[in-house]
Amino acid sequence: MSITATPTPAKALLSPTNHALVLIDFQSQMAFATKSIAPELLRNNAALVSNAAAGFNVPTILTTVAEKSFSGPMFSEITEAFDNQPMLDRTSMNSWEDAAVIDDVNRIGKDRIVFAGLWTSVCIVGPVLSAIEQGFEAYVITDASGDISEEAHERAVERMIAAGAKPITSLQYLLELQRDWARTETYDMTTGIARKWGGAYGLGITYAKAMFNASEGAH
Repeated sequence: MSITATPTPAKALLSPTNHALVLIDFQSQMAFATKSIAPELLRNNAALVSNAAAGFNVPTILTTVAEKSFSGPMFSEITEAFDNQPMLDRTSMNSWEDAAVIDDVNRIGKDRIVFAGLWTSVCIVGPVLSAIEQGFEAYVITDASGDISEEAHERAVERMIAAGAKPITSLQYLLELQRDWARTETYDMTTGIARKWGGAYGLGITYAKAMFNASEGAH
């Protein structure tokens, strides 16, 4: 019996409407000790993810830990993208143990959740494992998360994958939300985000547009 292919996307792919995003503890004190990724790259990737989610209207939870007493404010790259959306401040390392965070998860009502933040081995592992155990599908943006060492980050990612989490990257997140260059309503936004925060790929877009007036999807 042969299998018939159809031009339809996999259900496992992310779309703007099939998930919620949770950004956890992108704060100064947490960033100071993050060594698995360069701080400028971490901030860049956090900005890329935040602007992608905000641009595609992905329901997003922003949570901090001990913001006023210890860890400091959330990265401005994130708060500016979400127009100064209020933070959910916690005392628990595991945001899944915070009632206000869970109230927002239930209010949004998505059974697929994408996570990113600091540190991978504590503030990301905790909610990811907790969400999976409760029947949610979890994705982790690994290059928008970081830890006190490369080993700490990698062991945390391996642990989450073993539990069923799906790893993705920041640029992958943006492009998966767009997915088709013929979607003209979000084309300029997507390429604009890529130009600003997409590294060498963004430079390529700028070059092709400037030199040849080229564009994907005949835009």
